[in-house]
Amino acid sequence: MHIIIQSSIHALNKSRVLLQLLNDAQLSDCSIPPYNSCLGSHLRHILDFYDCTLVEGDHADLTARKRHTNIENNCDVALQYLEGLVEKLKNIDEQTINRIVLVTDDLGLGKVEIEYTFSSLLAQANSHTIHHYAIINYILDGLKINITDDNFGYNPTTPRQVVN
Repeated sequence: MHIIIQSSIHALNKSRVLLQLLNDAQLSDCSIPPYNSCLGSHLRHILDFYDCTLVEGDHADLTARKRHTNIENNCDVALQYLEGLVEKLKNIDEQTINRIVLVTDDLGLGKVEIEYTFSSLLAQANSHTIHHYAIINYILDGLKINITDDNFGYNPTTPRQVVN
């Protein structure tokens, strides 16, 4: 299995651990300022982003996410969605990982089409996931929910303070 696929599955497995830890009320709790977004909205966003990338054709539109809002308040539905995405990742072969994909995105000045390799699109999805895990970590802290993964929400390249 290609390292980018392994990395994506590794990152997404953190969503599985989180969803197995939470209940539906915690998943949908929007009480933490300043943005009052819930854990579920960030998990939904991560999964919808992956869903956009896992296209079989030669075009991916990152602006056309499905936004499955029922994922934001139901751990079981979110887990099912996650499992489907992980299965799709597991079925990607070497030929597919190296193909060229035309990606539509909005970088702030309107939609633009960018030529990617499929592997670079998956790398972007992986980095995007880690970024949202950092936000999720802030919400978890505000909700007083502890996750046992000390690396949750940290990019592997981020310098960490060494405690002696």
